[in-house]
Amino acid sequence: MKTINIHEAKTHLSLLVEVAAAGNVFIIAKAGKPLVKVMPLSAAASDAREKFGFMAGEISVPDDFDTLGADDIRELFERGS
Repeated sequence: MKTINIHEAKTHLSLLVEVAAAGNVFIIAKAGKPLVKVMPLSAAASDAREKFGFMAGEISVPDDFDTLGADDIRELFERGS
């Protein structure tokens, strides 16, 4: 991924917006320290949609999840140190 200095980004803002809109992601840095990742809005929206619910049907939560291990925890507290 290409990194661009903030001064260069300010100088070539219009061109960089077109580059990002075309699907090219890049980083803007200040004094060599990365500050922001620039990407087209369509890429951000599609990434979010792909991540939401990506494990649907892959995991299950047991019915006793809220009390799982309660006896062990109670014993640890009651036993003391």
